[in-house]
Amino acid sequence: MADFLKRRLDAKRDFLFGDPQAKSRLVWYVDYTFEPARRARDILRRSVHRFGREGAVIAIRQNPLPHRAPESETAARAAVAAGRQGKFMEMHDALFAHEHAYNEAAVVALAERVGLDLERFTHDLNARETVERVEQDRASVVDAGYRSAPILFIDNRLYKGAWDEDALIEALEKPLGVKLRLASTDFFEWAASAGVVLVLATIAALAFANLGGYGAYEHIRGTPIGLSYGERVFTLPVMTWINDGLMAIFFLIVGIEIKRELLTGELSDPRRAALPFIGAVGGMAMPALIYAAFNWGRGTIGGWGVPMATDIAFTLGLMALLGRSVPTSLKVFVSALAIVDDLGAIIVIALFYSEGLHVSDLVWASGMFAVMLGLNRARVYSSTPYLILGLLLWGFIHESGLHATLAGVLTAFAIPSRRSGDVRGIAAQTAVMFDAELRRTDAGQDEPAAVRSTTLRILENALARLREPGYHLQHRLENWSNFLILPLFAFFNVGIPITGSGMSLNAPEAFGVIAGLVVGKPLGILLVCWLAVRLRVAALSSEIGWMQMLGAGALAGVGFTMSIFIAAATFEGAQLDMVKLSILLASVLSAAIGAAILFTAART
Repeated sequence: MADFLKRRLDAKRDFLFGDPQAKSRLVWYVDYTFEPARRARDILRRSVHRFGREGAVIAIRQNPLPHRAPESETAARAAVAAGRQGKFMEMHDALFAHEHAYNEAAVVALAERVGLDLERFTHDLNARETVERVEQDRASVVDAGYRSAPILFIDNRLYKGAWDEDALIEALEKPLGVKLRLASTDFFEWAASAGVVLVLATIAALAFANLGGYGAYEHIRGTPIGLSYGERVFTLPVMTWINDGLMAIFFLIVGIEIKRELLTGELSDPRRAALPFIGAVGGMAMPALIYAAFNWGRGTIGGWGVPMATDIAFTLGLMALLGRSVPTSLKVFVSALAIVDDLGAIIVIALFYSEGLHVSDLVWASGMFAVMLGLNRARVYSSTPYLILGLLLWGFIHESGLHATLAGVLTAFAIPSRRSGDVRGIAAQTAVMFDAELRRTDAGQDEPAAVRSTTLRILENALARLREPGYHLQHRLENWSNFLILPLFAFFNVGIPITGSGMSLNAPEAFGVIAGLVVGKPLGILLVCWLAVRLRVAALSSEIGWMQMLGAGALAGVGFTMSIFIAAATFEGAQLDMVKLSILLASVLSAAIGAAILFTAART
């Protein structure tokens, strides 16, 4: 992961402050021309003193920023040159105390002040070894995925907390709460984590249903839960609350992501969007045609939408596990394709998998959506009124006969979009606010004063303006969706009694799903993309070969969430269980085939 430093603290090479054998190790990347680094130096020094020099050690490395060159380069080389004479910390402090230009004459004067051999210092200042040392320091932080300054790593991990003494000491001590937070952050930020949790939920459901717990499993799924007001009662089984209620939140997040991609992302540029859009259409049409071919003239023909879907969490998670075997441009292509695929699945559900319509409830739902669009038009950017109205919209859509999860998509499209805030203006505003607070704190108080409530609200509003409202809502809900809603959906939908069930995968609906996902997905994606490139309708990235496109198409055959969702709206009883089992088998086969192809393509 990019949050970890590849080049660890080296007591023989790095310039250290503290005991090299200390328990906690900090690596600080500094640019002496960067004003905030001066305050950071004092905070770090005090934190290490409070924690104990034997408890923590700081390694100081150079990170001269290109836009501050040549002064930042000169200062960095001066620090390294002084270190060759054993006086790195003296020059380090002198450079921070210097308030004028960092040219060669200025650093030579500083060298004289700290008692260096000037002839040797002048030689070392421009020596090849010094320049290479600075470049090695800079390269080590760039390899970790970062560039700005100041940057601090604690025990080889990027420190993302506040530059505050108490916060730093807590990060050094690592109490249980901090350890749990770091572990959970690592897991949640791991690209494959959502897929892993879904796999575990699936295994748990299969084990529970096939090891003597199927009766209890069915009882829980059918248990009614409701709301009542006076004589009015609204009751649904647990299974329906999850599939129609909680999954509406999942569709809300999907809708936000689709909207962002259409407005500002990969799908906003017709030239970049052409290939993933065409690939998604082929990847939906071919599986549906293959399924229809096996089920034509039968009552099972209505399941043609089941093999159309791609599970974006599983697909991108598998690509993350493959690491460098997957080029970045291929990940971008698959991400865009999966988003178009989700949009197609939403349209299919709305048009073909809803029940008979009830006009009065549909009128009320339309009225709610019209109010939300009115708020959008009035530029109401708070997400709260949209969520309240979205809840009412969900109720009316559920009663209207349309699939209730469409309320999540409609809410996502009603939430207003706007360009991200001007970083320069917001940076200037926050700098002024913080300077005012620092002047107030420095005006005679020993202890730092709390930021005033008015200032805090202004800062919160300014920072929130950096991204659109939908981003903040998605950020708040995404982990709930990935690690609670989707696992619950998986657990309560894939508990299939396999042993003794008499199910046969030779049934046309089962075989159609397997063939559609395993064969239809890669065939449809590869065929239409090849035709689009040959006809010059779209272009293939120079990083991607056709073997890799085939592997990506195979991974797209992991249908899981969306496929099970559509299956539940089409089939029931033992037939539904058989189709779900087919989806699971097809997803496992697609994942294995796609991973093998991509791994082989990377090696060859």
